[in-house]
Amino acid sequence: MKLAEFLKSPAASRDPFFAFRPHILQKSVRYFREHFNGKILYAIKTNPELHVLKHVYAEGVRSFELASVAEIALVHEHFPDAERYFMNPVKSRAAIRDAYFKYDVRHFSLDSRAELDKILEETDFAKDLSLHVRLSIPNTYAEHSLAEKFGVNLLNAPKLLKATRQVAKEVGICFHVGSQCMHPDAYRIAIRMTRDLIAPLNFKVDYVNVGGGFPSIYPGLIPPPLHHYFDAIHEEFEILKEQHPDIQLLSEPGRAIVAESTSLVVQVLLRKNDALYINDGIYGALFDAGFPKMIYPVQLIRPKRATSNLTAYRFYGPTCDALDQMKGPFYLPNDVQEGDFIEIGQLGAYGRTLATSFNGFAHRKEVCVINDDPLMTLYDTSAISKEPLEVIAA
Repeated sequence: MKLAEFLKSPAASRDPFFAFRPHILQKSVRYFREHFNGKILYAIKTNPELHVLKHVYAEGVRSFELASVAEIALVHEHFPDAERYFMNPVKSRAAIRDAYFKYDVRHFSLDSRAELDKILEETDFAKDLSLHVRLSIPNTYAEHSLAEKFGVNLLNAPKLLKATRQVAKEVGICFHVGSQCMHPDAYRIAIRMTRDLIAPLNFKVDYVNVGGGFPSIYPGLIPPPLHHYFDAIHEEFEILKEQHPDIQLLSEPGRAIVAESTSLVVQVLLRKNDALYINDGIYGALFDAGFPKMIYPVQLIRPKRATSNLTAYRFYGPTCDALDQMKGPFYLPNDVQEGDFIEIGQLGAYGRTLATSFNGFAHRKEVCVINDDPLMTLYDTSAISKEPLEVIAA
């Protein structure tokens, strides 16, 4: 069913609702599986909805990157044969113990000696641990830097790696280039730093995990084609394999897999000049449009009638908080009026995850299944440029 058709049906909600495109999620997962030469750990925090997880799993992803016991329990319940990677570098003692003894988690990340000691103590010094040391690396090309909170610096990393190697069955190195990474060289730089780090070490490293950061596409934020990212990773990883032939490549994609699969449909409550008051906002599915000031693709959905030029609008959400605003600009026809429906794209990533129930506006939103194409896409392979991308890294 097309979205416009759904809005005419009796089942259509006048409250905000999500429009889910399973064929787009299928396309993105298949693209990663066909082009990334390593193991894919879906980053469940991006979108943990069960209908999304079932599609990701059905397309062959059998490993999940998890950050809490609640996420681990969800995967354990619905996908008991899937590998569970507890990749939050700082965890409570209770979470470590539950993960290991209750949910059979064997992969844990860490970025300090104190966390290593916690993991050992709470697993009763288990001998079957796969421990992944997270490095602090530059987030130069990311729209949202994740460099400050986690990661051991390269000066202290050798000592932590040696301590980890002494107690772990398997040792991995992981990093994160930052959210919405806009150039493949971020991965080149990180892998080269990893290669220089482990070259003088006289022990085996089992994994290199390039993390997430794979981008989606937004107005004014159009990244290179994803195959450029994969090419950069594969080229650098092949050099690393010359030193460590058995090393395995991992990644943690989230946004790039799910963003295009889901959009949000809102209704205009009031128009004041270039300000549209809509029935969802930053306390709902549009947090990223407020504080990180992301601009999402939008389109008006209503019976056809003549429209003229586009106007740059800003949005206000339904709560009483003045912070509930999204500056955009969001370009729509200049005759938008009360009652019109607006589709906001690319909200499969973090749209529902960050929502609250502030002011009584419930964060649980209905989902309809549609077969329209997304408002923007990275996955039209016929349109992918085959020209080599300029390499910035030295």
